Amino acid sequence: MSTLSDIFTPWIERWSLVADGPRFESPFSRSQLLPVLSGGEPAMLKVPTGEEAHRAAGLLVWYGGDGAARVMARDGPILLLERLTGDRDLATMACTGQDDEATRIVCDAIARLHTQRAGAPPELTPLPVYFRALETAACKHGGVLSKAAATAAELFAEPRETIPLHGDIHHRNILDGRERGWFAIDPVGLLGERGFDYANLFNNPDVDVAHDKELRVATAPGSLTRRLQIVADISFIERKRLLQWVLAFSGLSASWTLGRGGNPTVELTIAGIAAAALDT
Repeated sequence: MSTLSDIFTPWIERWSLVADGPRFESPFSRSQLLPVLSGGEPAMLKVPTGEEAHRAAGLLVWYGGDGAARVMARDGPILLLERLTGDRDLATMACTGQDDEATRIVCDAIARLHTQRAGAPPELTPLPVYFRALETAACKHGGVLSKAAATAAELFAEPRETIPLHGDIHHRNILDGRERGWFAIDPVGLLGERGFDYANLFNNPDVDVAHDKELRVATAPGSLTRRLQIVADISFIERKRLLQWVLAFSGLSASWTLGRGGNPTVELTIAGIAAAALDT
């Protein structure tokens, strides 16, 4: 039976890497990660899990280091990525009075990812396929999930600006590259309307990471409205369309949480706020 250290050994040897810190696991994707040095340069060795890994790796290569972490080497879904070593953290900023600035940085990062590129993108998952869990949850639980599912169906019926999507943009997936700016990591690899990539930031962060205490930044009074204005101004997406994506995605995220047996309080709260705003 292999150990976790065995997971990294073939690529450490193949790419002449030197371990530069303890391995750890990504909290959501469950990927195994190991800080390494590659020719003296800080890098991150990523051994992912799940069927999305090949699409994610292909999309990172396609980004070419423009807006996303640079791929230094690849073997199928296994990646050697540049290690972004800046000490600024968007979740901490959002939780310590700099939420507007953090929101603008996320939006700027998304805009870079959405820049037109030469060459065909890799095979990606269409958004309607990605949203199947919401349909199932809506039938089972009803309520705001039914509104979210109906809204998703409306968006899919008349798609706009279909492009390759990162698919999991939030504060902890945009890292500080120091003087080079901010860069995305851990894409899902989706194909759909560009407005989708802005939706998840409205659900994050929901914990004060700076002081290790609960602080519902995303659901704080007035937070969604303020963020909505910033995102609309930067993205040039109309307010109603953004709210529809926030409602649809929050419903999808709540569906995943319910499927894991978790408590989707934040997602359902955001979905409810978005639904109420759409009704006004």
